[in-house]
Amino acid sequence: MSIVLQVRQDLKDQVDQEHKERSGSFSKEDYQSYGVRTPDVRAIAKKYWRQIRRLQVEEIFSLCEELLESRISEEQTVAFAWVFSLKSRLKPEHNEIFYQWLEKYVDTWFKCDDFCTHAFGYLLYKYPRLVTQVLDWAESDNRWIRRAAAVALLYSLRKKEQFELALQVADKLLMDEDDLVQKGYGWMLKEATKHWPEEVFKFVCERKDKMPRTALRYAIEKLPKEKKKIAMS
Repeated sequence: MSIVLQVRQDLKDQVDQEHKERSGSFSKEDYQSYGVRTPDVRAIAKKYWRQIRRLQVEEIFSLCEELLESRISEEQTVAFAWVFSLKSRLKPEHNEIFYQWLEKYVDTWFKCDDFCTHAFGYLLYKYPRLVTQVLDWAESDNRWIRRAAAVALLYSLRKKEQFELALQVADKLLMDEDDLVQKGYGWMLKEATKHWPEEVFKFVCERKDKMPRTALRYAIEKLPKEKKKIAMS
């Protein structure tokens, strides 16, 4: 039995019907899912990673593509986990493949965040010359690519990098009408407050009259109470 078929069988063996029903009721998107809890999915990814880790990068990408093409949430989670496990072997030329995956296979906020805060975010951090592409993403017609413009910077921000670029992305997304994009760039700004609290506070206060409340609340979540009050006034 192929690795992909083994993964699928393991996932089917871990189905939790109660979890499936509950997670489906909270999702705004129409997506396919077995109904396996995320820790169980990641355990399966780790189990089979030990079997494929010595394959060539292209071979692993091929396995990932097979899982991604199913569009089943848990299979895609396994694929994204394997790619992140490859991080020490990622090269700049993999950027094109990653963008194709983002454009073709990402169709929920969970998939967007999983891929972009891990493998894709790491690639942009590792090769800074690639990172400015997120400014173009912020102008995409695809809501998930616009959200990715923000969340793909989280990896770099946590390493105290790319703050000025993050502000540029936030400005581009500032008036976006999609609440999941608003939450994405609000989350990015919230992450930035860990290292640049005063700068983010200033940025928000200068734009609070036009920034959507959803994004604003996310952005200031970790600021001191008195600053929150000023920002929300």
